[in-house]
Amino acid sequence: MSETPDPTFAIADNLGQILDIERLDRDLFRGIHATNAAERASLFGGQVAAQALMAAGLTVDGDRHPHSLHGYFLRRGRPDRPVLLYVDRDRDGRSFSARHVSAVQEGEVIFSMLASFHVDEPGGTYDAAPSELSPLDDTVQSHSFLLEIRAPSPLMTDDGRPTFPDCLWIRAADPLPDDRLSQAAALTYVSDLGSGFGQVRQADLPVGGPSIDHAVWFQTPIRVDEWVHLRIWPVKAGGGRGLYLGALRDREGRLGASLTQEMLLRAMP
Repeated sequence: MSETPDPTFAIADNLGQILDIERLDRDLFRGIHATNAAERASLFGGQVAAQALMAAGLTVDGDRHPHSLHGYFLRRGRPDRPVLLYVDRDRDGRSFSARHVSAVQEGEVIFSMLASFHVDEPGGTYDAAPSELSPLDDTVQSHSFLLEIRAPSPLMTDDGRPTFPDCLWIRAADPLPDDRLSQAAALTYVSDLGSGFGQVRQADLPVGGPSIDHAVWFQTPIRVDEWVHLRIWPVKAGGGRGLYLGALRDREGRLGASLTQEMLLRAMP
């Protein structure tokens, strides 16, 4: 029989507290939720992914930094339960470390992640497609509790259908730790915002849906407590699924991370 739900696990009132996961054992961690988690039907996927990356990063040497993650959302997360994060140390090589993280609630895996870490190495740099940043001043300011968000308007189509912007300016509402792991985890948190199909106007295609899987590649270290530009764009939809790509850049246009996400796009009955 399940225990009585305990709302005291939803106690974080800033993004830094979300990322400050508790170490229970050598490779076992526990994450808490934002105080507004009870207002959601399920946990925000970006939160679970960010905490999983933190757990993985806390088991590698300090000179190794996140360079990629691949995650699968398997079950809806419950806001009235903590998330337990089990880390498997798959490999530690000379310059790379690989980790597998299982996020668990009530004995069931809700999210599974493979994360890789890399020692900084010298090398040439190249950015194939530096996207043009949307003007920060031409946006409507909003607040999402842990984040400040600015989005273009209007956010409705001519027929009143809700939509999502394909560009957002985002920053943490409060200062974050300076270390690269925390900043990368915060970038993971915001990488799950929006929908790549929010601007697609097709009658048989919804503008969004639950995330299925998510991948992020980290390039240049950028700060999430300063303005970050998220741009996402659709690639393909079919069979009840949709795939989109994205890029996260700072105000100078430096590419902090690239992302891909697949989501359920099932038409409402």
